[in-house]
Amino acid sequence: MASSGKDGRIDYIEFNVTDIARARSFYGNTFGWSFTDYGADYCEFSDGNLKGGFANAGDVKPGGGPLVIFFADDLADTLKRVEKAGGKIVKPIFNFPGGRRFHFTDLEGYELAVWSDR
Repeated sequence: MASSGKDGRIDYIEFNVTDIARARSFYGNTFGWSFTDYGADYCEFSDGNLKGGFANAGDVKPGGGPLVIFFADDLADTLKRVEKAGGKIVKPIFNFPGGRRFHFTDLEGYELAVWSDR
């Protein structure tokens, strides 16, 4: 498999929000971001350099915090490496429009994700 040049890099950030329209308004008016809607529960944003998303994915944790998403050329291999290093898989590989991903917690308990378009 040819390398994408993005393997292992932070590629996307998701904010879990209670109100996508309110988040769009705040970040659009404050920072001039552009948006693409993917249904009622998801909106992608672009700051002109990095893309991310607003997800209505359940309860927002006190203190908030975005979901940092890494890219992987080989998703299954990356999952194995996460587990071998002591990470805990909290959402196994699943499909979504545009690719597949999984979520894990690192040794400090931070939830992170890895995605691939392959």
